[in-house]
Amino acid sequence: MTGATVFLHFAGAVALLLWATRMVRTGVERAYGPALQGVLQRAFRTRLQAVMAGGMLAAALQSATAVALIVSSFVATGYVTAARGVVALLGADLGSALVARLLRLDLSLLIPALILAGTIAFRMSEARRTRQIGRIMVGIALLLLSLKMLSDASEPLRESQILPLILGYLSRDWFTAFVVAAVIAWLFHSSIAAVLLVAAMADQRLIPPELVVPLILGINFGATLVALYLGRTVAPAGRLVLLGNVALRGVGALLALVLHHFIMLDAPLRDLPTGEATVLTHIGFNVAVLILGCLLAAPVVRLLSGIYTATGPTRLDEAQAATALSEDDLARPSQAVANAQRELIAMCGKVELMLDAVMEQFRRPRGQDLRLLARYDDEVDEIHMRIKLYLARIADEQLTDEEQQLVYDLLNASIQLEQIGDIVSRAMVVKIDKRADARMQFSEEGWQELRAIHDEVRRNARRAFNVLLSGDVEAARELVRNKETLREMVRDSTTAHLQRLRRGLDRSVATSSLHIDTLRDLKEVNSLLVALAYPVLEHRGMLKTTRLA
Repeated sequence: MTGATVFLHFAGAVALLLWATRMVRTGVERAYGPALQGVLQRAFRTRLQAVMAGGMLAAALQSATAVALIVSSFVATGYVTAARGVVALLGADLGSALVARLLRLDLSLLIPALILAGTIAFRMSEARRTRQIGRIMVGIALLLLSLKMLSDASEPLRESQILPLILGYLSRDWFTAFVVAAVIAWLFHSSIAAVLLVAAMADQRLIPPELVVPLILGINFGATLVALYLGRTVAPAGRLVLLGNVALRGVGALLALVLHHFIMLDAPLRDLPTGEATVLTHIGFNVAVLILGCLLAAPVVRLLSGIYTATGPTRLDEAQAATALSEDDLARPSQAVANAQRELIAMCGKVELMLDAVMEQFRRPRGQDLRLLARYDDEVDEIHMRIKLYLARIADEQLTDEEQQLVYDLLNASIQLEQIGDIVSRAMVVKIDKRADARMQFSEEGWQELRAIHDEVRRNARRAFNVLLSGDVEAARELVRNKETLREMVRDSTTAHLQRLRRGLDRSVATSSLHIDTLRDLKEVNSLLVALAYPVLEHRGMLKTTRLA
């Protein structure tokens, strides 16, 4: 077999591994993402619960990075303390390490069964969740298949004359091996995929035992940088969590590499096959970091917060104020329109933070968080104004018909997002202040109804923002269908509220106007979110011109 053929088989196996990992993650996100996030959000009462929640979500998504971004958004909105968020991230890191060990089992018989079952589920059902479950099953099957392909593709490399020279050099230069592994983890954007690749090569005796620890530590270091990079636009409080993960897991990997020079950390695993030792080293490192992290998370967060304070708030504000609306690109209309799309996504992020935070203020209003809502609304208004003025400077004659329609859609979307921000920061905050001033309390049933409707609105917000980003017709259709679901929830809550009034429940009587007005606000927000999907459907002729019979 020629070198080019070997490389082609190896590259194809790696590509399938990355694709299958992404396929499973996106399937879980689409089928269960909002529910999993809701569970995670409520599972931070203790450190142990935070660790378990982070680990289970990482196992479901097959990505500790995805969990890191979710948790950092919770911290940014005040749902979770930064220290508790760091602990959850370390639990997610351990969860992804355990997934890597699970995938090392001999599950070859599952490959045809999962492909068959997944294909049937995807092709035979119109229900979105069932189709995504089929996608998950096919993704797991492809992941297992990719591992078999990696093993087969690695076997001819044992006869290579160049590879032993490279690995021999890395065996003597652990720091370079560490850096190479970190780069691989960065390129893969997945520590699971990187660890499985190294383990597969180790099974073929291509990786010397002395390289296992430097490579695994490098992968862990690189994985922390991936999360930090992807979360660079998160609010400063949320970035503290990502930096805390770098400080504990990333710096811990560097310190462990130094310690490995003096104490052979892999000594207990030297008698095991190298592939197995690779995965167990990965698990052992993350267990050690988790134990230390539970003890040091709070001091590390305080230290990082102090550094943030020392750098001055203006620097952070400047970082947050970065814009994609480049003046230089106005001469290239297609690029300018793309810039406006990117800026609109930043606007979506701010609105999502506002929606995530507002309902908690009804239960426990805090002045600093209400001020944060007002600041987010100011930022949404500012982005809206920037987009509007930027689009106005693009000459129509320079745009194609499709680009002119896109400009119109972007402007409408930014208007709708700005209206949502106003509803949250003005109409709903007024009700929060009114409830707090009068010390009113919702009835338990009324509060649960409001929370359920708010959760549905938040799920629809994520669907709407995904539609803006992807233009997914199926997702747009589902979002519009969900408008009727929320309308029914509001109607049922209104009916139940009237029944409580008839029973003379004191709390329901006291909060009657507050309850009904909040339902109206949430329904209006949902209508604006659903309207974001209309252009996608309208361009494909899937909308009726009127609802009148």
